[in-house]
Amino acid sequence: MADGMARALWERYEPVHDLVYFAPQAHRAAAELGLRGYWMGYFALRAAPLGPVSPAVVTSGFYVFHPARVARALPDAWGYATPARVLAAREDAMDAAMTELYGPEVTGSAEFTEAADLAWRAAAAADTAGRVLAAANQALEHPERPTARLWQALTTLREHRGDGHVAVLVGRGLGPVEAMVLKAAAGESDEGFLRETRKWEPGDWTAAGLRLRERGLLAEDGSLTAAGVAARAEVEALTDAAAESPWRALGPDRTARLAALLDPLARAVGDSDLLPPGNPVGLPPRSTPVGD
Repeated sequence: MADGMARALWERYEPVHDLVYFAPQAHRAAAELGLRGYWMGYFALRAAPLGPVSPAVVTSGFYVFHPARVARALPDAWGYATPARVLAAREDAMDAAMTELYGPEVTGSAEFTEAADLAWRAAAAADTAGRVLAAANQALEHPERPTARLWQALTTLREHRGDGHVAVLVGRGLGPVEAMVLKAAAGESDEGFLRETRKWEPGDWTAAGLRLRERGLLAEDGSLTAAGVAARAEVEALTDAAAESPWRALGPDRTARLAALLDPLARAVGDSDLLPPGNPVGLPPRSTPVGD
């Protein structure tokens, strides 16, 4: 596999996956299920493949949220809608969101179906040992609609990468708040947005910064030290390496083809202004070319 393809594919599938968090169709679907507020919808829509799990399981798997943020949404969400109903609603919502954003002539095209099938093949080949969110998504049934098939496959791949990223953070002794402080210091996401949406208190953030300074990763002014820059680069490189298995299985030619097919879809999401500036995803500007 060409160097950098795991990152190249992430840069292209992450924006498409993110429709579930920011598209109005997803918000409407959650409201129609009776889910109360954005966060109950967020946690239910993302956690539904796991079944009616407890807040502790989701806090662990999602990693960066304060337990209180999760506990305000779960398990109450499962009293309004079962995970099966939530899964059906998110599939319908993603079909509607993608059809509206890209247009029926795109979602009904042979190229779109090709992208869905290639992505599904890659997702089915992903190694999910030790990756609970990826495994739960991978186990879902094959959707007939190309829109739903593409979105679900990209979500499996996204959670596969995310599970690997969490493993890297744990292995490097970077807890949830430390990881976010480093992310903000690297300029990938807005610090206030991260802290407030993940519901950490200012004191939690300050304490994490102090721990990072003691490790030599953060300067007194809150910027990354040279060691901090190196640590961030190592985390990203290890995350990329841990995300390679689907692309090794798919092969370089089909991987490059999928990247090319996803490219205009990802750009359309970026051009739509659906993703708010400074959002926690921290997706950088497109940097990795397709192919060799």
